[in-house]
Amino acid sequence: MSIGTNIKTLREERKLTQEQVAEELGVSFQAVSSWERDEYRPDTDKLIRLAEVLDVSVSAIAEEKRRVFKTKEAIYNWEHMKTFVKTSARNFGLKDTLKAVDYAVEAHEGQKRKKSDTPYIYHPLNIACHALSMGIREDEIIAACLLHDVVEDCGRTLEQLPVNDETKEIVRLMTHPKTTDTDREQIMKAYYKAISANPKAALVKCLDRCNNLTTMSWGLSREKIYRYIVETETFYSELLDVLKKTPEYNDAAWLLKYQIESMLDIYKRLM
Repeated sequence: MSIGTNIKTLREERKLTQEQVAEELGVSFQAVSSWERDEYRPDTDKLIRLAEVLDVSVSAIAEEKRRVFKTKEAIYNWEHMKTFVKTSARNFGLKDTLKAVDYAVEAHEGQKRKKSDTPYIYHPLNIACHALSMGIREDEIIAACLLHDVVEDCGRTLEQLPVNDETKEIVRLMTHPKTTDTDREQIMKAYYKAISANPKAALVKCLDRCNNLTTMSWGLSREKIYRYIVETETFYSELLDVLKKTPEYNDAAWLLKYQIESMLDIYKRLM
């Protein structure tokens, strides 16, 4: 595709009008229209600013793409994953997991993943399936995968969760405290330090980050993607070391390290 087609496609994907883009750039809408028709090309300074407005790299606009790929917001159907988790819970006697599935579905009802029409429940079900597929059969871990966001995002309390105290503690550790620009670094250090003291919480947190990395390309701005990369590199090596030192999680540690670091490398190259 031409540069003009790139600009038009990216603008329309973000539901912006030519007038809105023009206002952000300090040009006329006729100028934006002429770029999209490939009559003219934006100057370098306008191209850089346009990339910021559209929240993409300059190369995403400037490169003439010869191939266009269709992308997916979800790979698996969330209801099928729910069935798989419930069947696994029955087969392996995971009583808290069985209760947690329906509780999580109800708690997250109506919520969507960021910038998506995908039901939010897709995320906790996905990481629960991820854990089960790696051979994790511990009730507390699978239940915590399902419930890890309900206190933070759904207005529920730990006391309301239909699970044992060990699972509640994992959820408590996973619940992200609110931060500001001034206290973020200090709070994040304490947050991850507390998680690293609990191998089961460390495992759930790594599963959570692995799934979030797979979706941040369409759910986060470039600025937040950059911050997410830095945060992952800063804190997750310690969590993975905790898993490697826990014999029953050695295999999971190897797979999660490969998955997380592979995705980080891909994002860095594309950024």
